[in-house]
Amino acid sequence: MNVRSLQRALKALGFDPGGIDGVWGRRTSGAVKLFQEAAGLAATGIVDAATEAELERQAGAAPDTSALVWFEEARRLMGVREVAGAGSNREILDWAKNLDIAYAGDDVPWCGLFTAHCVASTLPGEPLPNNPLGARQWSKFGEKTTPQIGAVLVFWREKRDGYKGHVGFYEAEDDEAYHVLGGNQSNSVSIARVAKTRLLGARWPVSAAALATGVTARVDAGGGLSRDEQ
Repeated sequence: MNVRSLQRALKALGFDPGGIDGVWGRRTSGAVKLFQEAAGLAATGIVDAATEAELERQAGAAPDTSALVWFEEARRLMGVREVAGAGSNREILDWAKNLDIAYAGDDVPWCGLFTAHCVASTLPGEPLPNNPLGARQWSKFGEKTTPQIGAVLVFWREKRDGYKGHVGFYEAEDDEAYHVLGGNQSNSVSIARVAKTRLLGARWPVSAAALATGVTARVDAGGGLSRDEQ
């Protein structure tokens, strides 16, 4: 199990390793220790054979998403956070600058901006929706698909027939909610549960149509992760 897969498995089980960046550090080691303690293993912070076997038993085998370059970019940015108060995170501002989007600062909702950055920086030929800052505008992006790993999910916010919304990427699901990897979730790039009843639609990049597999990931009541290939 490589470091990135390890971090994803820990994250899915509720042990925060920090960013899903493939870099072994103190937070990843600390998350391993917490997992080992919870699993009744020696809390060494080192992934030995017993620890890896228990991680795979609880979290399941993580699907290979390396070809979904926009989704991998989203995962790479896990943990990016807006600046509290009058300042703004320069990285978030640079996303807008690189896209030539007028953007006042990270006090303005940036879930659409995050989605636009992930798509545009990795799929340069893929058309973005008009006004990508507007979450519901992503209902016009790409082509219609089913909720699956890497898909863009568009949700209504406050009321279905209103104008407010939220957008992010499908990471997994449980019986009642999608686990959405998105920006501006608790003021950061993170994974949040969003009720399935709020879904307006799922979209897929046209230029990556051949990569749509229909693979979903389910989180059970105990936090275990499994996938389903349709």
